Amino acid sequence: MDWDKLRIFHVVASSGSFTRAGDKLFLSQSAVSRQIKSLEETLNTVLFNRHARGLSLTDEGEQLFKTAEEVMAKIHVTEQQLIEGTDIPRGELKISTTLSFGSTWMMNHMRSFIEKYPEIQVQLVVADTDLDLTTRQADVAIRFQPAQQLDLIQKQLGVFHHHLYASPEYLSRKGRPNSMDDLDNHHIIAYGDFAQSPIKNIDWVLAGRNGVKRTPVLRINSIYGVLQAVKSGVGIAALPDYLVQGSTNVVRVLNDVEGPAFPAYLVYTQEARNSRRISVFKEYVIEQFKEARF
Repeated sequence: MDWDKLRIFHVVASSGSFTRAGDKLFLSQSAVSRQIKSLEETLNTVLFNRHARGLSLTDEGEQLFKTAEEVMAKIHVTEQQLIEGTDIPRGELKISTTLSFGSTWMMNHMRSFIEKYPEIQVQLVVADTDLDLTTRQADVAIRFQPAQQLDLIQKQLGVFHHHLYASPEYLSRKGRPNSMDDLDNHHIIAYGDFAQSPIKNIDWVLAGRNGVKRTPVLRINSIYGVLQAVKSGVGIAALPDYLVQGSTNVVRVLNDVEGPAFPAYLVYTQEARNSRRISVFKEYVIEQFKEARF
């Protein structure tokens, strides 16, 4: 197979459209289409189903795309290894983590890393779905559940805890609870259907006396959204401590009550274990976690 055609095929398959692929490759839509048609003729097979909504891969196309993904990932690893041929960490570093953790804790701790390693180009991807590290969707991830793939390296960074929080304005209006039973008379904010959470019992605060479940006044399927609701005085909610650090207008209530704990992991591929970029990022994050005493 012609390498240029395989590269174009990979971009088209990733984009799902000749037009979008052309924009990424700086080629016209017709030029991209001709290259794909030529590749199909060479292989004597159809790689895409063409329809009004765009393109979808055939079974043969799926098989070729899987191989192309592996090739592209290995090329990226080799490219970064060549770039990192000196003692100075350099190159691109794509970090994946959850929306709430990336938008809060990471934002408060990235400046010093960027200043310390100016030749590393950092890209932070925040999403509540795990990116595939083996296909180079990201170089390293901070996750809150163990990796399912056996070929990934993971290091536990620390353990996060949930506690109960409210705003001073809410407490002055509704009073401060002195026990878990007192929560029956308070407004509770819950997560509801929050399938992406690493905590199975994330709505533990709803468990009332004698198995009677408390009814929340508000459900939000976003940890960050729950924090904003607490700040605005809607009610009391269980929040991870990392999210509250540095926040104003939030105070802890029922200090003796401990919510579920969950670990944080740094995850990367076997191929990236010798990467200088990932090595210095790992050292940096571990040090930051120690200082935060998680």
